[in-house]
Amino acid sequence: MSTTLTAPSPRTMPAAADTTAPPRFRTLRHVLVLAKRNLIKTARTPEQLIDVTLQPVIFLLLFTYVFGGAISNGSQHDYLQFLLPGLIGQQVALGSIALGQNLNADIEKGIFDRFRSLPIARSAPLIGAVLADFFRYLILLGVFIGFGYIIGFRVITGPLQALAAVGLVLAFALCFCWVSVWVGMMVRTPGSVQGIMFLLVLPLSFGSNTFVSTSTMPGWLQAFVKVNPISHLVGTVRGLMLGGPVGHNLAWTFGWMAGLLAVFVPLALHAYRRRA
Repeated sequence: MSTTLTAPSPRTMPAAADTTAPPRFRTLRHVLVLAKRNLIKTARTPEQLIDVTLQPVIFLLLFTYVFGGAISNGSQHDYLQFLLPGLIGQQVALGSIALGQNLNADIEKGIFDRFRSLPIARSAPLIGAVLADFFRYLILLGVFIGFGYIIGFRVITGPLQALAAVGLVLAFALCFCWVSVWVGMMVRTPGSVQGIMFLLVLPLSFGSNTFVSTSTMPGWLQAFVKVNPISHLVGTVRGLMLGGPVGHNLAWTFGWMAGLLAVFVPLALHAYRRRA
């Protein structure tokens, strides 16, 4: 009996590692592939988007129509104008919690053990997950501004300033989410990530100018609000959308973004190497 050997089809041949491309381009390709993996995972479990779709709507309705009249002397519309940029800052911080939880769950399931056996950069899984979160934050901003317009919010300045505000929020979100990545690498369970991040995010969001003006707070709290990164982000977004000074808050926001990256990216990568 004779056998005929045939070459495998190009579709069935395993993809060879690209060793000719520079290391930076290989790492970028790995990051993009892993980001796509996270987006596919989110698309197959859309309930993971509740915190960036339904939650913003609930918060806007709750704080505008329950507390707005008391805080703004009966004018819910005036309070909505003040509130929406503030809630964007708060929800960006809250939205980062899911990233740390998902990464922690992947480690517990052994998925990162598979990543470790692949010829990819050790940082690629974390950077890919952060990059995929860009689209979650984009959905969050779309829901906030879109639903805000439905109930009466209006940008006073112009479309370019509004786009600048959106871009700044997205950049800040991608910096702040590294805090959640680090916590996700440090603790043992996804529930612990949520608990620790809530302890961090709630004081930052409520101890800020998100809901009321800083001048209405006691002096000791004002001192904290004035150095709070959420306060500076919210102040910048309000200035860009509603008019007013921007430079001081913008400088502080860029400083906080640089500090978050400088501190928490190395911490997260170090914790990941120890954990995975």
